[in-house]
Amino acid sequence: MTKREDGKETRRRLLITACEVFAEKGYRKAKVADICIQAGVNVASVNYYFGSKQTLYKEAWQHVLENFQEPVLADTAGGSPQRRLRRHIQTLIQNFTAGGDIGLFSRLYLMEMVNPSGLMQDAWHEIIEPRRRELQDIIRGIAGPDVGELGIRFCELSIVNQCRMFVTIKNSDLEYMLDQPLKPDLIKRLADHIADFSLAGIRAVGTRRDGHPEAPAAGCGTSLAGDPPDP
Repeated sequence: MTKREDGKETRRRLLITACEVFAEKGYRKAKVADICIQAGVNVASVNYYFGSKQTLYKEAWQHVLENFQEPVLADTAGGSPQRRLRRHIQTLIQNFTAGGDIGLFSRLYLMEMVNPSGLMQDAWHEIIEPRRRELQDIIRGIAGPDVGELGIRFCELSIVNQCRMFVTIKNSDLEYMLDQPLKPDLIKRLADHIADFSLAGIRAVGTRRDGHPEAPAAGCGTSLAGDPPDP
C-alpha cells in the first residue's frame, strides 16, 4: 500500500469510528482521544485529516446521511407519484429500523436531538434538501396544481413524522401500543398503512378550496384501489 493509499485508509477508519462514537456519546461527550484509540491511529490524526473535532462531526453526519438517503432517492426515481410515495415511505421506514451503517443515522439523529451540539442547523438543511425536494415533488403530483406550497409542506411534515416515530418512540412503547412484537412483517404492514393513510390525506387536501373540504377524493376511506399496483 502506498503512503497516499494508507492516508486515505486512515482517514476512512477515523470517520467510521467517529460515527460510532458520536452516535453512542454525542458530540460533547465524545473525546478525540477515544476516537483515535478505537480507530488505532495517532491522537494527532483528527487535526491532520479533518482540522478539528467540529469538522469531523459534520463529516460524520454527511457520511451517515448519504448512506441513509441514497436508497430513498434511488427507490423513488421512477413510476407514478403514488407508487413513488409508497416506495419512499417503505424505504424510509426500512432505513429508520435498520442496523449497520444505515442504522447509524437514526442513532446519531436521536443523540443530536437529546444533546444538541449547535453545529448542525445550517449543515443539516443543506444535507437533507435533495430528499425534501424529491418528496415535495411526489406530493405535488398526487395533490394536483391547486394545492399551495404551504399545503405541500404540511403534507411533507405529516408523512415524515409518521415515519420518524421509529426513532423517537421506543420499540417497547410501539409494541405496547400495537399489542404485538415489532417484527419485520409488522413493520412492513405499518409502512403500508402509513402509505395508504398518506395517499388518502394528500388526495383530501387536493379537494379543498379556501380551506373547506369538498367531496371526498376518490378512494378516500377505502383500500385506495385506484392506486397503480406495486411491482
